Amino acid sequence: MTEHAGFDWDDRYLLGYNAMDDTHREFVSLVDALLTVEDAQLAAALDAFAAHAEAHFEQENRWMDVDGFPARDCHVDEHAKVLASVREVQQLLAEGKVEVVRELAVALKDWFPGHADYMDSALALWMVKRSHGGAPLVFRRESAKSS
Repeated sequence: MTEHAGFDWDDRYLLGYNAMDDTHREFVSLVDALLTVEDAQLAAALDAFAAHAEAHFEQENRWMDVDGFPARDCHVDEHAKVLASVREVQQLLAEGKVEVVRELAVALKDWFPGHADYMDSALALWMVKRSHGGAPLVFRRESAKSS
């Protein structure tokens, strides 16, 4: 197994919509598992991530459909591309190509902060504004890194 740095939750990922924030914590945890589990557990970790991603993206897609989110198409397309990559990697892993799972995990770790900052933050703002008439209020703990 090649050693990879993990992926830890950081409060900078908080968006102020609890259902989304909880799902994002799980996303980060599952990507961390893809980066850090032993090769023998990689297929199970990938399957767990795939199931999460399908449910996660389906939930966000439903929120966008129900509330008429203006940037829906771009956001849904990005979800579809991630799921297509996950399915392709599942097939490659079935063929014995283990390292491609780690490569996917690194790509997800790199992709997630930007996706959350731009696409998901806009959706969180939209959802809170529609349900509460205002912007999300987010309290973030100061990380040790910024001290």
